[in-house]
Amino acid sequence: MSRNILILGASYGSLLATKLLMAGHDVTLVCRRNTAELINRDGTEVRIKLRDEAGHRAILARDLPGKLNATTPADVDLSRYDLVGLAMQESQYSDPDIQRLLTRIADAGLPCLSIMNMPPLPYLKRIPALAEMDLDAAYTDAKVWERFDPALMSLCSPDPQAFRPPEEAANVLHVGLPTNFKAAAFADETHNALLRELETDIDAVTLDGKDVPVKLKVFASLFVPLAKWSMLLTGNYRCITPGEPRAIREAVHGDIALSQSIYDHVDGIARRLGADPQDQVPFAKYAKAAESLLKPSSAARAVASGAPCIERVDLLVKLISHQLGVPNAEIDRTVAIVNEKLNGRMAAE
Repeated sequence: MSRNILILGASYGSLLATKLLMAGHDVTLVCRRNTAELINRDGTEVRIKLRDEAGHRAILARDLPGKLNATTPADVDLSRYDLVGLAMQESQYSDPDIQRLLTRIADAGLPCLSIMNMPPLPYLKRIPALAEMDLDAAYTDAKVWERFDPALMSLCSPDPQAFRPPEEAANVLHVGLPTNFKAAAFADETHNALLRELETDIDAVTLDGKDVPVKLKVFASLFVPLAKWSMLLTGNYRCITPGEPRAIREAVHGDIALSQSIYDHVDGIARRLGADPQDQVPFAKYAKAAESLLKPSSAARAVASGAPCIERVDLLVKLISHQLGVPNAEIDRTVAIVNEKLNGRMAAE
């Protein structure tokens, strides 16, 4: 059965969109008008490496069984869709046009699957230990999430590493680390049935008889997507330095003992919230994956290019750790560096 999926965000969102299109589902990407016109004319191109192949394959949306289109926020007809994917950077949801679309989505009662690093606030409300915490300061505009029913919000850990090559058009995405999307279940089993249907369909996709990496995996635990927090705090945000940004590999392997201590501390915070160790990724596995991450994180690149704001999972984890009574000096230091860089007060060394 073909499903209609709406995805907010045409950059990273095009990766999940491509997997859905390969499985025969129809996808609409929400983006700026110029990007929508480009995608509607030329489609999208996602470059991904299959197992045991030396180079990346270019997967073109126009060659896939599902139908792709793109539109602006104001032109979305919500009556068409079974599921909404949230694939924009958290700060982008404060855009007035996006805010109006979010209000319509919340009022329509559509199930939403976030593939943001920054979990939407309604998702955190599903975790009892976080439900009453004051976490608004970590969000660009926490009010945009107020109308959402937490039961209709789920979170998918965006573990695959992908980026837009700067020399390419806005409809091209290069996948550097083709790991899986790990989705937590919804509160309602009807919506979980839809997620598992998509999981099964994506899992069955092949290309020239070969398995295609980047699956959608559905888990009962709310804490599986939170395993990404340890990775982000150990690697991605520590790419942001008082001077120039550094590669994720350098951030992790420059002082492996310090990196493991940060990683273990964030894992410990998740366990205090209710996570099981089986929900988490061992540090050794992450450290091995980080060996191949030779570029600064997207957050570090954004800060270096002068972005006024980025997703602040670092600040979110700091707020949670302080309210749990287990602050960490290294996490606090990372937050301070990011704050000063974003505020433009830190001189390059």
